[in-house]
Amino acid sequence: MKKIMLLGSGELGKEFVIACKRKGAYVIACDKYNNAPAMQVADEREVFSMLDGDALMAAVRKHNPDIIVPEIEAIRTEKLYDCEKMGIQVTPSARAVNFTMNRKAIRELAHTELGLKTANYKYAKTYDEFLAAADEIGYPFIVKPLMSSSGHGQSKVDSPAELQRAWDDAVAGARGDIKEVIVEQFIKFDSEITLLTVTQKNGKTLFCQPIGHVQKGGDYRESYQPALVSPEQLKTAQEMAAKVTEALTGAGIWGVEFFLSNTDGVYFSELSPRPHDTGMVTLAGTQNLSEFELHCRAVLGLPIPEITQERIGASAVILSPVATQNPEYEGLEEVCAAERTYLRIFGKPNAHVGRRMGVVVCYDKLGESVDQLREKCKALAAKVTVK
Repeated sequence: MKKIMLLGSGELGKEFVIACKRKGAYVIACDKYNNAPAMQVADEREVFSMLDGDALMAAVRKHNPDIIVPEIEAIRTEKLYDCEKMGIQVTPSARAVNFTMNRKAIRELAHTELGLKTANYKYAKTYDEFLAAADEIGYPFIVKPLMSSSGHGQSKVDSPAELQRAWDDAVAGARGDIKEVIVEQFIKFDSEITLLTVTQKNGKTLFCQPIGHVQKGGDYRESYQPALVSPEQLKTAQEMAAKVTEALTGAGIWGVEFFLSNTDGVYFSELSPRPHDTGMVTLAGTQNLSEFELHCRAVLGLPIPEITQERIGASAVILSPVATQNPEYEGLEEVCAAERTYLRIFGKPNAHVGRRMGVVVCYDKLGESVDQLREKCKALAAKVTVK
């Protein structure tokens, strides 16, 4: 029986643990707060800040896992190199996690070393550097902390009047101890997609059908699969995804994000070395294997012969309008009464305003209208109220 240590125990980790338990694995779920979603289905739990390198290594030595699977960004990632030296498998690899947890590292790899097409960008450690970067990049632009998640600290800046607010938000939204931002050219894209990419220990790299998504403030609100992408753009995106995942090394699922422009082509945006929030649409059975099952198989070294599209699907998040402990929910009956619909309440013990507390996923037969399915899914998610 393989022993897996999960670093970060949110809703994506919860679905991953369920997949691993179905394959006979033993899972220790770790997070900075108790009773996080993945802890509720794991064998054991550890509560500590993963930015504390000593606490992280103490947990590793205590449990001696076979595999470490990071699920969040706020980790003392350099310690994962030490774990690999101890003979522990890090998923996808310590190199991959260290590069992708930092937007500077992954952007330099993608743009400078691999030559992938990206938006123009500059970095800033101080407000004065931020002003200079804004002048050079030009308006509008996007500012993001180098380390953050779920859109925290990210904003679009349209004029000089918004500079101070954007800088303050970016610094406040940073995770970890890296207080640096990236100022990025705003791409006038026609659509954006996530291309779930699976690398295997003993098999070829596989691609899921592209997932379209809508974000607000850099945070996922809805997704749908398959997204309408031209064969030429899809081929380019797959080539880019294969190149960057090969350079980062390791086996697992990667959420590779792209901007698509009908006039300028395909831009590489970001990459996550783990299940992607937009990939929750695969819980609707859109594929023969969900993104969590794919990650589990890749992590355990089990073969994945193919990925097939079985249905169309859509997902829409349930956000909390209030801050409360032990949240309760209304409207579940209406969602569950809908056909071809699944409801997932994540089980987070506390809610804050705007926190993602659940998701509704809907499906239909191949060939049906994805746009109609998206509207249905959003309408159903709006019926659920967090109290």
